[in-house]
Amino acid sequence: MTTARDIMHPGAQCIGADQNLADAARMMRDMGVGALPICGADQKLKGIITDRDIIVRCIAEGRDPAATKASELGGHLHCVRAEDGVDTVLRKMEQHQIRRIPVIDGDRLVGMISEADLAMGHREGQRLTDQQIVDFMDGVYMKR
Repeated sequence: MTTARDIMHPGAQCIGADQNLADAARMMRDMGVGALPICGADQKLKGIITDRDIIVRCIAEGRDPAATKASELGGHLHCVRAEDGVDTVLRKMEQHQIRRIPVIDGDRLVGMISEADLAMGHREGQRLTDQQIVDFMDGVYMKR
């Protein structure tokens, strides 16, 4: 069975809950990613913030990204366990219409799964079927 661990991008880097959104934006730029998990002082996953959150929920509302903490925008957290099967991963991403999902092992962040990870797994021909990809795309993009 293909698991979340098999398709995730390991070694996700967190933004600290008390760090500001300007720091988050620089981290995203430097790492070439569009989302960062938010971790508290206890190093446990507290949320996730996307580049879109920074634009729509901070800048567009006239807030200062240098004065806004990552924890202020971290929305409801959806994640999967490292041992969850790929069907569970796809179902959660479709159900919540999200494009990225953190992977945890116990209470520790071990990676992230993005659409790119799903596509690479499909391209490699060993992880996702054509039908799984079609169903995922329909579930995430056609239900809006």
